Amino acid sequence: MTAGYPPYEGSRPVARRSGTFSRDSILWRLDWVLILAVAGLCFMGSLLVYSATRVKLAEAGLDPMSELKKHVLNIVVGAALGIFVALFDHRMLRAYAPFIYVASVIGLLAVLSPLGSSVNGAHSWILLPAGFSVQPSEFAKVALCVGLAMILAERADHESAPSAGLVLTALAVAAVPVGLIMLQPDVGTTVVVLAIILGILAVSEMRASWLLGLLLLGCLGVGLIVHGGALKEYQKARFEVIVNPSIDPSGIGYQLHQGQIAIGSGGLEGKGLFKGTQTNGTFIPEQDTDFVFTVAGEELGFVGAGTMILLLGLVLWRGLRIALQADDMFGRLVAVGVVCWFAFQSFENIGMTLGIMPMTGVPLPFVSYGGSAMFASMMAVGLLQNVHLRRYA
Repeated sequence: MTAGYPPYEGSRPVARRSGTFSRDSILWRLDWVLILAVAGLCFMGSLLVYSATRVKLAEAGLDPMSELKKHVLNIVVGAALGIFVALFDHRMLRAYAPFIYVASVIGLLAVLSPLGSSVNGAHSWILLPAGFSVQPSEFAKVALCVGLAMILAERADHESAPSAGLVLTALAVAAVPVGLIMLQPDVGTTVVVLAIILGILAVSEMRASWLLGLLLLGCLGVGLIVHGGALKEYQKARFEVIVNPSIDPSGIGYQLHQGQIAIGSGGLEGKGLFKGTQTNGTFIPEQDTDFVFTVAGEELGFVGAGTMILLLGLVLWRGLRIALQADDMFGRLVAVGVVCWFAFQSFENIGMTLGIMPMTGVPLPFVSYGGSAMFASMMAVGLLQNVHLRRYA
């Protein structure tokens, strides 16, 4: 093509497109399917959070929409953080990975200091003025996705797999936040973090024998934790409920029993939004956070709950697609870490409401009420978009 002349399509000149939605613009290059799936989950979550909290707030003489307003604010702030991460220069993102990791470790240490507070048995929170709080373990997930990807992607040109030194360094780096989260103790977040670590290591092309050894070591570690007295009595009881769901229906099994009643009573189409008897009767504790899926099951039925799961699946599919199309190992590992995070946390949250997973207190991504979880999840989506956009850099 001659310099200075417009490109031709057949015998007709094609004008170069410019402007906000041109093929060269960032808006055009974003993964809009991922964005719309996340937006759909946030919209459904807002309705479910309002349904789960409005009666309880009204009975307490408070604004029935106060939790909804906070939830929407969390979404807006989280979206802003996600946009910042997505548009941040990916080369700088990789360079700042050590600082992100150190900041997350400092946050986890602060939780174990007098600054930390306990909620539902886990010393995982730092209370802030005006009724706000922050959970540093949520941001540790972001730090691990970026930090482990940076370490395992740093390999010599002739190496097709990370060396033993890189793998040991990655394990050492991951062990610090895992240990600090276990000290809280927060078993649910620990398991999600372990899923992130395992997924990143598996895709880093490390030797299969090493990966198998780590899996065996992990199983041994879980056995020692369960039988070695590391778990508290209420945590052991949560595992017993899975084996025997009818155990202590007025005590440790109460929440699961009431949640299953709510989901089972929803049927195919549900009782209707804001019309759930279990939800309006506030029979289920933590229904706006950990057990938000029970609101969907009761009021929206199989159709609504299934739609939510499909949207979550859509997010995972786009994340895997971004990982497969990444133009470097760093981006691929970051995307895989985020996918493992969302996949296992969603399975853990929904599974505990159905009685196939222990009640560990993890939120449903983009749906449950909670600032730290929403901020971290939106930042993770920003990481996926960052990896997606860098293909055009």
